[in-house]
Amino acid sequence: MTVTHAQQGGLEERNRRLAHAGVARAQQVLVGRYRLDGPQVSFELLRQTSQRFNIKLHTLADAVTHIHGPSPGAAQWFPRRARYSPPPLPGLGMEGPERRHHGAVLRAAMRRMLHITDAGMGNVQLAESGLLRLEKHTGLNQEFTDFFTFVQDSTTACAQAARERHQVTVKDAAEADIFDDASRHAILQTGARGVHSLPLTSPSGAVLGMVSSHHERPLPRLSQARLTALDTLGTQIGRWLLWHRHTVVLDALEHLHTVSATAR
Repeated sequence: MTVTHAQQGGLEERNRRLAHAGVARAQQVLVGRYRLDGPQVSFELLRQTSQRFNIKLHTLADAVTHIHGPSPGAAQWFPRRARYSPPPLPGLGMEGPERRHHGAVLRAAMRRMLHITDAGMGNVQLAESGLLRLEKHTGLNQEFTDFFTFVQDSTTACAQAARERHQVTVKDAAEADIFDDASRHAILQTGARGVHSLPLTSPSGAVLGMVSSHHERPLPRLSQARLTALDTLGTQIGRWLLWHRHTVVLDALEHLHTVSATAR
């Protein structure tokens, strides 16, 4: 099975549509809330705020859409909001300002995952708007990343791990029933056979993301020691992601509220 130009074009169009949909919804929210002069103005405010706070545009747009808006006429979006420092990340070798940087933390989490599972390929996804969105990857080609830019169904190990909220090992993607033909091909064409997916969970158990390792050979069940180390990693990164959402993302929303109110 090979991917045709038409299929590749279909994947690219799907990814563009899903990526643009979230930003477009946020633009509409801002135009309606602040009576801005059209969607282009709201897009520029989103783009500038995204760059200022070093968060992805789609992450900011998702927060605008899903977090309850400020009270009408309020000077602040989140009055009396408590602030706290980022949680510790033992084992990731991160200190100082780097511990506040979203991309650096996700890369460190992926490296730790690959070290524990002894794998050379891996990826990190974040949960947004009911989807898993690919954020970081290593060792994986464009056909894989295009196919898994968004995961919105249950025909993957990462989707099963997110749904069941626990680690999932696929011994051999060539034989596992969990994959449909398209997902199976997207994995096998990278040279991977085994897959292990780890949920990144908040203290309440909510799945905030996923990190997966991909193995060149069929993967037997990991030892209990490795599974325990991975559970610790998933909890640490999940707690950090929650901090990021409640601190950096809310700082960005507060700024967006201020500049949007003066852009009317």
